[in-house]
Amino acid sequence: MQQSRPDYTVLSKRLAELDIKVPRYRKTDKPDDDIAGIAIDSTGLKRFGRDEWHQEKYKISAKRSWRKLHVAVDDDHYIQAALITDRYEADEEVVDELLEQIDEPFDRFTADGAYDSHDVYDSVLNHSPNADVVIPPPKNAVFDENNHAIRNINFNEIKDHGRMHWQKTRQYGKRNYSELAIQRYKRILGNTMQSREISRQKNEGLIGAGILNKMTSLGMPDSFRRS
Repeated sequence: MQQSRPDYTVLSKRLAELDIKVPRYRKTDKPDDDIAGIAIDSTGLKRFGRDEWHQEKYKISAKRSWRKLHVAVDDDHYIQAALITDRYEADEEVVDELLEQIDEPFDRFTADGAYDSHDVYDSVLNHSPNADVVIPPPKNAVFDENNHAIRNINFNEIKDHGRMHWQKTRQYGKRNYSELAIQRYKRILGNTMQSREISRQKNEGLIGAGILNKMTSLGMPDSFRRS
């Protein structure tokens, strides 16, 4: 008896229709589900072009084509939110979408200077009103009463005590967790997207985040600084 079965093309097309959410894992020794901190960052992922065969045959230089992967990572190295966007999407413009994927409030939000935006401060505090927003203002920043109050607090602390002291006391180093998650994504899953259409690429990014979270739940290596 012959039975029809879906091929790769059918499965690929159906990927866009799936309602995928990043699987949630928590450390078993944690007494509750509170999230201590969130760090966010973004990176570029190459996407397959439609005309690669044509470019190879006629020796035509391919134009660079990228998507951006945005991630929000907690202090346990779990990816709490992931998003694929066009490469022209500014980092600060997707913070709301990332935070919508996170149900629990968090105590600290850490990001680099690319997220130094009034809207970002508002988005974070709307999600978690008590969160400590750790975003460094640029080195040429000046105090301005029209700036967000949190930004001015960061500015004054850096001015009074120095940037290195501010980074240490405010745990700015936790931002490296988002960079580490991006490195793991590229090393384990690759830096090229397999799907061609943005709708499927969005779910591909969520699936990738889920894979990394499962691996994290099995254990992370212990790292030690060597002198």
